[in-house]
Amino acid sequence: MTRIEIAPQQELAPDFAEAFDPAKVRRPQYGRWLDDLGEGQVFVHPRGYTFERSEMRAFATAFHQANPIYLNHELALVHGFGAIPASPQMVFNIVLSLGVQNNSEKAVANLGYYNARFMRPVYAGDTLRALTRVRGIRDRGPEKPGIAHVETIGVNQREEVVLQYERKIMIRHRPAGAAAAQAALDIVDPENKPRREPAPRFKWHEKPVLDVPLAPASAWSKYDVRALTGPSTYFEDFSPGDVIVHGCGRTITDEHVGWTYRVGNTHPLHYDRVYSSSQKGPMSGEPIVYGGLVFAWLEGLASRDTSENALWELGFTEGYHTAPAVAGDTVFALSRVLACDAEAAGFKGAGVVTLQLIGVKNATGDAVLAEHGDDLFIKEGDKKKLGKDKIPAKIFEIERQLLVKMRGA
Repeated sequence: MTRIEIAPQQELAPDFAEAFDPAKVRRPQYGRWLDDLGEGQVFVHPRGYTFERSEMRAFATAFHQANPIYLNHELALVHGFGAIPASPQMVFNIVLSLGVQNNSEKAVANLGYYNARFMRPVYAGDTLRALTRVRGIRDRGPEKPGIAHVETIGVNQREEVVLQYERKIMIRHRPAGAAAAQAALDIVDPENKPRREPAPRFKWHEKPVLDVPLAPASAWSKYDVRALTGPSTYFEDFSPGDVIVHGCGRTITDEHVGWTYRVGNTHPLHYDRVYSSSQKGPMSGEPIVYGGLVFAWLEGLASRDTSENALWELGFTEGYHTAPAVAGDTVFALSRVLACDAEAAGFKGAGVVTLQLIGVKNATGDAVLAEHGDDLFIKEGDKKKLGKDKIPAKIFEIERQLLVKMRGA
């Protein structure tokens, strides 16, 4: 052990002799302008995050998770997990947030999520890092924000990929006079030769294989599993075309500010009223609720009706935040069943259910469905070309896939 001894601290400021020099004022900047991004860049994101059991439980309960795999240790063991795993929504929020400082802290908006796959469970004690590669840049001219297409992986302490996904981000050009980002500090070049520090192996899986330690269905009888979940959320209970209106809403309070930092998101739009009020358009005013949290609340509201008997959240794609939410908004969720495939996963005793999750605010799912019918399930980005109006109450849309137990297993 190293011992460090220092003299008592003395107050220096009153007698500080050096005159104030405006040239010595520093204003650190985070995030990147569109001009600072280029195809092939790889960002090794700062900090990392060690999962703790108390935080995992806090997230699962605050976001209304009803799947007992994320709440019940004995049930998790029976299904093959080494312990209670972190809910996929928590893993997603952590991995995305780790990348904000590099990817999107100067973003105007997060445009969409694509091709997400949860490849391994995360347990208490696991430490995740995140890396992002820029797939492409769409420059729409100097007067318009451009679009960055990025792909991100979360890796554990064994350099195993636990999550991978893509997203598109709207980012402005660097304003005149703004300093260029110090990109060399945390970018690894396209050949993966580190400029600053050795990086974990960066492997994007074009055809990801999930490594989830599920026990065979014959092992589930060791614990009274059926008594712990609802009777109508097995694979056989879902049929394409079914629409499930989830009954409970969730009023979001200022708690979202604390949760934004608890998952590591550093974008000031979510916690700085001076910053958020300086923005233009629908993002101006109160701090905007970080979209990953909105997604988590909606998924949780749906969990009693859709994922209570899910063995694993496989992933999601084509997800969009179609309107912002602020503290005081009440969100509701609806799900539509798109497909049911008993053979897709090759796992005896479970099948893959594909769902469209829709989020609305300040009106119940039933009320919005009654007013808009099938238009609620059309992507908001397609409405204009179809000659349809957007739905003001709609705030989110995504397609997700679950591996769901069969009743007879």
